[in-house]
Amino acid sequence: MSARLASLLPGSLSRDFTASIVVFLVALPLCMGIAIASGVPPEKGLITGIIGGLVVGALAGSPLQVSGPAAGLAVIVFELVRDHGLSALGPILALAGLIQIVAGVLKLGGWFRAISPAVVHGMLAGIGALIVVGQFHVLFDAKPLPNGLSNLAAMPARLFGLSTTNIAAAELAFAIGLVTIGAMLAWEKLRPASMKLVPGALIGVFAGTIVAWFFGLGITRVEVPSSIVAAIVPPGEGFIAQMFTPALLVTAVAIAFIASAETLLSAAAVDRMHDGVRTDYDKELRAQGVGNMLCGFAGALPMTGVIVRSSANVQAGAMTRLSAILHGAWLLAFVALLPWLLREIPMAALAGILVVTGWRLVSLSHVRHLFKHHGMLPVVIWVATFVMVVATDLLTGVLVGLGLSLLELVPHVRRLRLRVDETHGDDQSEIRLDGAATFLTLPKLLKALEAIPGNRKVRLDFRKVPAIDHSSAEMLGEWIQRRRSGGNQVNVDADADQLRKIAA
Repeated sequence: MSARLASLLPGSLSRDFTASIVVFLVALPLCMGIAIASGVPPEKGLITGIIGGLVVGALAGSPLQVSGPAAGLAVIVFELVRDHGLSALGPILALAGLIQIVAGVLKLGGWFRAISPAVVHGMLAGIGALIVVGQFHVLFDAKPLPNGLSNLAAMPARLFGLSTTNIAAAELAFAIGLVTIGAMLAWEKLRPASMKLVPGALIGVFAGTIVAWFFGLGITRVEVPSSIVAAIVPPGEGFIAQMFTPALLVTAVAIAFIASAETLLSAAAVDRMHDGVRTDYDKELRAQGVGNMLCGFAGALPMTGVIVRSSANVQAGAMTRLSAILHGAWLLAFVALLPWLLREIPMAALAGILVVTGWRLVSLSHVRHLFKHHGMLPVVIWVATFVMVVATDLLTGVLVGLGLSLLELVPHVRRLRLRVDETHGDDQSEIRLDGAATFLTLPKLLKALEAIPGNRKVRLDFRKVPAIDHSSAEMLGEWIQRRRSGGNQVNVDADADQLRKIAA
């Protein structure tokens, strides 16, 4: 009977089941840690992870992408809660989700992909730096200060305030944080091949928790309610009115914009990791909008598609969206049945995980890549975005980066229109471009490229293209690499400078 039942199940079920366990183990500490970095109780992040799995996983346009709370929004949520209170988060998320749904219906997904990679990576680097300097203080059982510069300025005092003769909560918490970071990094470097899917973050939190429990250390632990249902805060009186408060409206637009950009860039990265179904970007936007609306109505954190959990999903062998859905079910079951176990986790252990996570967002290798292939201007955009995010706020940093991106258009202002001619034969497709390839024409170019059927040769003719900006060059390079990795031949007619930019 059992053999007959197994024969009725899809062949991918066992791989999706295994992958879902791996993603759950990665997501559990990150959901709580990102909530703490956002200045809200850890259960808020768990609710977002559950909705991201059960709901968005079922609706997503990117089947192998995993959705949940993202470090990329932790800073803006922290500032929002600090300035307007936790009650303002729900209305803002509901409105941000509605904006995403409308954007998906209007088929604006391609435009989010046209955002300069220098802006996106500069933004993520700035967020990473803010997470590091903020969570550094949590390593000492202290609370982060109101802004990044204050946190940075106070870091030396935290270190010099440690004492080897008067061991108190700060010293003990810092020791647990170091144990967590050390265990996480050591595991990722030394783990045996047979256990490569066991995430370092989980090992780090486990090590920190075991040490704190064994020695009975009097340091701050995670606080979670005995029932996950008790953590859900339904809309109260004035919920709808708050959605349209001018000050909060700007924040909702910012969250919708940043969450959408991060989600679609993550989806593009996930597409490069596998040969299965490609992402439907507009459908993904609509699914994220539904998820964020539900998070708003539940009083949880905002969500995006997240690259760390998504890459773990692909690497663990996931075949369909079932793995993402099941990871949400495992989160729900764990929180519902074992809340007492979560209360044993030291806050300093989660802070240690976030310090490593934030540090990894500051990717200087991307700056070197931009300079090598695209020159100085994209580097200036990255640096300006990074500095403004750290020194002012997330929205200002992104707007400054987008404004500087317009400088790439100035030399080609007379040839901004791009003509895309397509010829499709029996076994080869040819795309001929005439005009400057810039982020303004990127959605049009993407539409033509992604409409080319698989299993055929492609010829790209750039001989009448006077310039390619770095947004278009990055996208073209990724598309060509993905096509070639699938065993399809792509020939490019272009000059040496253009070939260097797209690395074709």
